[in-house]
Amino acid sequence: MATTAQQSPQPVGGKRKGKSQFLPAKRARRGDAGGPRQLEPGLQGILITCNMNERKCVEEAYSLLNEYGDDLYGPEKFIDKDQQPSGSEGEDDDVEAALKKEVGDIKASTEKRLRRFQSVESGANNVVFIRTLGIEPEKLVHHILQDMYKTKKKKTRVILRMLPISGTCKAFLEDMKKYAETFLEPWFKAPNKGTFQIVYKSRNNSHMNREEVIKELAGIVGSLNSENKVDLTNPEYTVVVEIIKAVCCLSVVKDYVLFRKYNLQEVVKTAKDSQPHPKLGNGKEAKLESDSKLNQSDPPAGGTNQQGAPESSEELGQTEPGSDSQAGREGGAKPEPESQVSEGPQTNENELS
Repeated sequence: MATTAQQSPQPVGGKRKGKSQFLPAKRARRGDAGGPRQLEPGLQGILITCNMNERKCVEEAYSLLNEYGDDLYGPEKFIDKDQQPSGSEGEDDDVEAALKKEVGDIKASTEKRLRRFQSVESGANNVVFIRTLGIEPEKLVHHILQDMYKTKKKKTRVILRMLPISGTCKAFLEDMKKYAETFLEPWFKAPNKGTFQIVYKSRNNSHMNREEVIKELAGIVGSLNSENKVDLTNPEYTVVVEIIKAVCCLSVVKDYVLFRKYNLQEVVKTAKDSQPHPKLGNGKEAKLESDSKLNQSDPPAGGTNQQGAPESSEELGQTEPGSDSQAGREGGAKPEPESQVSEGPQTNENELS
């Protein structure tokens, strides 16, 4: 009896090891059918920061994006594989036309396998990247934040920030310059113009220089139209630069200050909720509150929009080590200190000259 008891756990343990060895193969096959599995140049999507629970973050992201994606673009449609080739057989007498149609059917079938939203490996902890297909990331994320800002309904627990990414390129200065020259044209090339700021964040990357990147991008914006001006208090556009390893993610967003730096936890807070936070700060929030009293007689009313942005900096600092930095910091201390002072006050005064 003792010998049988000793022999029984051995095959069970062997089977478990065998199953664990085949798990990566299944994931690889799933990734081949659903597009790229990791963040790489040439993608569009949404970069999401979370609080130590990436799996729950992906679940919340899928739920939120599908809800608002169906609202903007309608429900996602799928076609069965059996229904696709039924009408393409026997109707075409020409062989070349039949081959072309078959190739088109194959391409269409592969496109149908790609979901509207698909999570890929970002390359950084507490960061999730959702690859998008057939939608505009800026429009969708702005729609989500606008609705949450109006209704003040909290819909996520783990998700912190949700940043749309309109394009990705290699995280090397020359590649970024070439890519940005065409990428920034829809917003800043004459006759288009606007006030702007540049927000920079780098993760798991040591070869990029923050000052050089911001100066080059600001120079490109200025060369597209000389009327484009830096504004740190309430810019019309915010150029978001997110670097993860060897990939640079770029986007241009609106209402960055109003929507609390696209923080889903902060954008739903009311004036009463956000009022105690400056008292818990390290002196920086206290300065912001005192400065607002010089311009407004009712500080809680003004704290709901632009001056409430620094409140999100403490929460973001827990999951995002390192700091964001913006262009043109030399004027950031004089106006009402918005979110521009929040995440990167250390050495950001000499980025635009």
